[in-house]
Amino acid sequence: MSRERAGRFLVEGAQAVSEAIRYGRVHEIFATQAALDRNAALLDGVPVTLVDDRAADGLSDTVTPQGLIAVCDLVDVPLTEAVRGARLVAVLAGIAEPGNAGTVLRAADAAGADAVVFAGDTVDPHNPKAVRASTGSLFHLPVARERDPATVLDALAGLTLLAADGHGEVDLHASPEVLAGPTAWIFGGEAHGVPEVLLARADHRVRVPLYGRAESLNLATAAAVCLYASAHALRSPTVHEGTR
Repeated sequence: MSRERAGRFLVEGAQAVSEAIRYGRVHEIFATQAALDRNAALLDGVPVTLVDDRAADGLSDTVTPQGLIAVCDLVDVPLTEAVRGARLVAVLAGIAEPGNAGTVLRAADAAGADAVVFAGDTVDPHNPKAVRASTGSLFHLPVARERDPATVLDALAGLTLLAADGHGEVDLHASPEVLAGPTAWIFGGEAHGVPEVLLARADHRVRVPLYGRAESLNLATAAAVCLYASAHALRSPTVHEGTR
């Protein structure tokens, strides 16, 4: 049965399971005796179904299962609900690699973003690798999915749309004025970048300057740099004063 039909997905490992419990997303927990012993404090008072190693391995998607798996309710919410009142949004567009998607979600959470939107042909945020890469951040902020990129951009009306583009005309560090207000960053896959339909509607195409000899930054690193630049700008009176 698919995740969408069941309305649930699997979460593995102590950190992610801890956040799922904390944010009330858990439907059921399975654990081996060894995992229960290792995580006694975390699971104290929480109903747990004991399983043997073979059963735990069957539920796990990792090479080295930790023996602790939670069945959780899907976390995504309607797009308009996710972005309502948002000042910093990360839009993931055309990202196929789940580890990258989960890591960008984690970076968005760390930077204080208000929402993350998975747009178009982007991996499911509930994909096991994406969940692991988010290390619990999946539960911390609104996450939305929308197949139609145009609908995503329409929902972000009022925010400055910045497309992360290695060949963009705007230098991230030389143009603080573009970061001065509520912003939605659009990140594309490493192979093809931001889809053209989204690039065409972006207010600016922004590049992260490279000062060394590396050809480029990987997606997750570039996203973290961009999101933190916006997070700093939104919290810095100097940036806002400089744009008056």
